Amino acid sequence: MREILSEREYQTFLLEQLRNENGFLLRDAKEFDRTVAMDREMLFAFLEDTQPDELAALRKIYKERTEETIVNYINQKVTSKKDSLISVLKHGIEPTTGIVLKLMYDKPASKLNPDLYAKYQKNRFSVMEEVWASDDERVDVVIFLNGLAIMTFELKCNYQGQSYADAIYQYRKDRNPKTRLFLFKAGALVNFAMDLTEVHMTTKLAKDTTYFLPFNKGNGEGVQAGKGNPVCEDNYSVSYMWEDILQKDTILEIINKFIFVEVSEKFNAATQKTATRENLIFPRYHQLDAVRKLLADVKVNGSALNYLIQHSAGSGKTNSIAWLSHRLASLHDDNDNIIFNHIVIMTDRVVVDRQLQSAVRAIDHKSGLIRVMDDSCTSADLASALSQNTKIIVTTIQKFPFIVDEVKNLKEQRFAVIIDEAHSSTAGKNIAAVTKALGSKEALDTEEERDMEDAIAEEIELNGKQANVSMFAFTATPKANTLKKFGRLNPQGMYEAFHIYSMKQAIEEGFILDVLQNYTTYDTFYKINKIIEDDPELKTAEAKRKIARYAALHETNIAQRIEIIIEHFRTSVMDGLDGTAKAMVVTGSRPEAVKYKQAFDSYIKRKGYDMKALVAFSGKVKLDGDEYTESGINGFAEQKTRDKFDTPEYRVMIVANKYQTGFDQKRLCAMYILKKLRGVAAVQTLSRLNRICPPYKKKTFILDFVNDYEDIKKAFSVYYTVTFLSNSIRPEAIYELEAKIDAYGIFDMEDVEKVNTLLYSKDSHRKTRIASVLYKVQKRMEHYKDDEHRKLLKLLKGFVKYYEFLIQVTSFEDHAIHKKYTFIDCLLAFVNIRHSGGGFDLRGKVKATDFVQKLNTTYVKETIVPYPVVSLPVPDDINVSPETYKKLSQIIEEINSRTGNNFDNDVAVKSMLQLRDIMLKSDDLKASAQNNTAANFEISFYNRLDDILVEGYEHNQDFFSLLLSNEELKRYSMGIFADEVYRTLRENNLNI
Repeated sequence: MREILSEREYQTFLLEQLRNENGFLLRDAKEFDRTVAMDREMLFAFLEDTQPDELAALRKIYKERTEETIVNYINQKVTSKKDSLISVLKHGIEPTTGIVLKLMYDKPASKLNPDLYAKYQKNRFSVMEEVWASDDERVDVVIFLNGLAIMTFELKCNYQGQSYADAIYQYRKDRNPKTRLFLFKAGALVNFAMDLTEVHMTTKLAKDTTYFLPFNKGNGEGVQAGKGNPVCEDNYSVSYMWEDILQKDTILEIINKFIFVEVSEKFNAATQKTATRENLIFPRYHQLDAVRKLLADVKVNGSALNYLIQHSAGSGKTNSIAWLSHRLASLHDDNDNIIFNHIVIMTDRVVVDRQLQSAVRAIDHKSGLIRVMDDSCTSADLASALSQNTKIIVTTIQKFPFIVDEVKNLKEQRFAVIIDEAHSSTAGKNIAAVTKALGSKEALDTEEERDMEDAIAEEIELNGKQANVSMFAFTATPKANTLKKFGRLNPQGMYEAFHIYSMKQAIEEGFILDVLQNYTTYDTFYKINKIIEDDPELKTAEAKRKIARYAALHETNIAQRIEIIIEHFRTSVMDGLDGTAKAMVVTGSRPEAVKYKQAFDSYIKRKGYDMKALVAFSGKVKLDGDEYTESGINGFAEQKTRDKFDTPEYRVMIVANKYQTGFDQKRLCAMYILKKLRGVAAVQTLSRLNRICPPYKKKTFILDFVNDYEDIKKAFSVYYTVTFLSNSIRPEAIYELEAKIDAYGIFDMEDVEKVNTLLYSKDSHRKTRIASVLYKVQKRMEHYKDDEHRKLLKLLKGFVKYYEFLIQVTSFEDHAIHKKYTFIDCLLAFVNIRHSGGGFDLRGKVKATDFVQKLNTTYVKETIVPYPVVSLPVPDDINVSPETYKKLSQIIEEINSRTGNNFDNDVAVKSMLQLRDIMLKSDDLKASAQNNTAANFEISFYNRLDDILVEGYEHNQDFFSLLLSNEELKRYSMGIFADEVYRTLRENNLNI
């Protein structure tokens, strides 16, 4: 077979590229000092060229031992526990008090300092091949910066039947982490495994547990984007390495602006000690790409635009935000003017994410550069930080509505606002308050009497995009309004993110797991009986909701589900990750969470199992005359729940609307769903499972008692690759909503004008006078009953929500509409629609029996087809379905019909098992099982169903008659036995 390219030829090609195109010096491997991982000659050539005076001063002190002293001092510094090579490169060394040696020069932000720019140009980049790191370790390629080894490469050639995977194997098996070149923090900053198509990297060798990350661009665009690299017609797919990453300026940028040592602390409950762990963070390709592209665009457009970054879970978003904040803080335009005065990092979590704090602080420790507004800080502290010269501020979005009027003298400053998890923190008044607080539009002097028209004009302007504020929104799951606010128009006229790292690519690259690959659904069946003589007429929808809630909280239902959950966890999950796997139970309400925790504790006590569960919910729950809180049930403060769950003591967490988003627990392997999940909430909740847990090969399980798998899959399909916004917001729709509201005649323009005038006046009685107007309108609303009243309320809420969004994403301006918005907003608060009435109590009226949890289907190796298009809400289709009333007995009949329990459950189950036994004795099915695959066997199986039913007819004539007359129900009911019958018959045949 003809050899197209050998590994050695590939290696030679790379060196020639680095020498001829990138200006690297090609050095002989004999010059490598393996004891200190240096090229001494290159080090001192650089020092002589850039710092001759400092070197001369040191020679006066150390004389002929100067070079040895400097080399040993550098080696001592980088190998000490408190220091590292990256720190020494960034900050230099001070071998003698007062004499500092720089070991590299970063590229200056401008050429205003010619001496500094000249020294930057004197950095020496060199490369060696076939380097002996020790007597047993020969490395293909090593790259040096000013004589210090910073990168190693193991190259493989696909034409010779090898790939990057073989290079990874080589690093894991044949490289000693204690060898000086590979010593963590002291040796090479990064080690690359590279073939002709892919690149993978690690910053820490640890033998078999070495964790390599892909360093690839991604292959394909839009819905086709996935792992790997694009195919290049005239070059190798990894050519970006020498054409970009290994360019001198890029290497210096990565060293100076990206690489840092991450320090994390973890409390061990067993030893009662805190362990410290360090990681050397090197950017992944998509992180580097996103930050560089954002900076380039901002350099051109200043603070004129907003940006949406759609990065999947597992993308390293925390570090991406930290890097972006630091780069934006020092970014200058072409005239050397600073672009942003303040960088504000915002999260929607009440307690600012600790990992984000650590990452921001780890990159740069300059005094006064960063201030974190944690839960101990007030809104006044935030206002103070903004008014002072604090460059980077980390805070929660909840604080902004309280500081709008406190922030002074900021209108001439420019702000970059980085939003963590944009989908949940960018809605309504919170984000409007951010815009208003930081915006450059001049506010009226509050000491003077404000004219209402001017105040409204100001409010409209302050809610829109401000010329001095750019927002950088990060999310994995952008909603339609997020795409509209922060996205960019593509050539097809749809809004999309500025930068994308998709869920599909993250899964394919192994950064996250595909949680839909081991998904099991259960159906719950039960029968409702009326236990009162009378038969009241009730609101059908409300009655069904209450019956469903009653069934969900029924002790028998909970007991059955808890048994399935605990036994599944014991047999399939808990031994995973070396016996440290954990699970989450997602309940539909706080009372459910309490009752499932009680049932859990009761079951494990009865069985004698050594397991513990935590419960997580907010506030207080009143249940059966008792009051419960999370801390009261768990036995410790609510703030400790997250950390306690991280200990070996607790294996299961039972939650209600808590820890379903923004919660990372790598040992979470199973989720039990008892709650209806839709859209983005489904994706966010189930994604708690997708974190990998190196070095373990983690497997996930989902048991869902409530949702349909196809609905869940559809929810994921929107965010699987790229997400597009297909429609735009229609400003004219607000007038259509206005017309529908006006038709009810509950207020007139006189009411609107009066409330607006009072709001912007200093009338001492304005609150009572506003209340009198709103009370009068409320009484008019009460003339409308039931459906019409509900429809009116929905129209009013829709008007407010749509208008708030409209003025944030468009330049819409209409003072009359704004006045109506203000009036309706006050009216909705006044009528307090959240407490709209009593309803009815079903206690003592119905009884639930015959609960059965039936295993439905387990989905394995399913393929997600992207459905990337979302649409904005359209307010002109606000319809309310008419409320129907039915007798309680009719409602119960409908529910029983849907749950499939018109027949006595025990008899039906027994009859079906008898049918299964008939199948197992069928000679036709035996022959089919012996000679066919499972798929082909199903044809014979379903063809024989009618004969089997007729044969077993006498066991339950009514039930079997139904199955014979209903093809869908017959296949559904009997199909559960197909796999079992096939396996049993085939095994029996094989054993004969």
